[in-house]
Amino acid sequence: MKDLIIGAHVSFNKEEQLVGSVLEAISYDANTFMFYTGAPQNTNRANINPELTKQAHEMMKEHGIDSDHVIVHAPYIINLANNGANYDFAIQFLKQEIKRVEELGITKMVLHPGSHVGLGVEEGLKNIIFALNQVINQDTQVTICLETMAGKGSECGRTFEEIKTILDGMKYPEKVMVCLDTCHINDAGYSVQEFDATLEQFDQIIGLSKLACLHINDSKNALGSHKDRHENIGYGTIGFENLLHVIYHEKLAPIPKILETPYVSAEDTSTKRAYPPYKFEIEMIRKRTFDSKLIQRIRDFYK
Repeated sequence: MKDLIIGAHVSFNKEEQLVGSVLEAISYDANTFMFYTGAPQNTNRANINPELTKQAHEMMKEHGIDSDHVIVHAPYIINLANNGANYDFAIQFLKQEIKRVEELGITKMVLHPGSHVGLGVEEGLKNIIFALNQVINQDTQVTICLETMAGKGSECGRTFEEIKTILDGMKYPEKVMVCLDTCHINDAGYSVQEFDATLEQFDQIIGLSKLACLHINDSKNALGSHKDRHENIGYGTIGFENLLHVIYHEKLAPIPKILETPYVSAEDTSTKRAYPPYKFEIEMIRKRTFDSKLIQRIRDFYK
């Protein structure tokens, strides 16, 4: 099997930009990563510095990170499923984000399909299709990866059929793919414990050729809970061995895997400090052996 393509969510700030993201990924012994180009909850964005971008791509080559495996996550404030007062803003802001991703030389962007907020799933899906067809054209260089959702509230994309409906409505279907999130599909009701059957279902409905990336997360919740609360690898209801089966699945070998697990809080919770688990989770995954002392090791390392 080829080297595992695995990384984690990293930061991106206006001073270091992509260089800082690459350095953080390298510190985790990762060979891919995912980031926001700005805060996911607002529209504040710094101009992309081409010199920093060039430097970052040189660093990626030096450390064996393929830029085609790197992912940008679109901000949460973009909601394409509800065509209310913020609909035009969401469309225009997504267009701007795509331009920023193109400037950064990244080819994939994960997008939450959106929440219909009372309009109903059918209307929500129609709104998503219309919006994406306004955003994507023949010159778009970034592939939009629709994320499978947990079904919290009025989220669209909670079933493979809903994702397929969106894909079928695309004018440029080759520019839209899928990001499968293990916590989300668990919370939506798809078993990760029986992952071969779930993957076969995905293949029959959507097609494995449309799967562009994976978010690897354990879940705090029971199957079908529709809650969307991530847990550290091996510490949730999905379990280490079941996640390992997903990560090392032979059909998914060329697909980048991204960890979005929670930061670990300090022992003294009054400090409100929290530490990234990714260096240790990636090490554990590469060793294929669960570390029952993982949380304490992370706390000790960052003291």
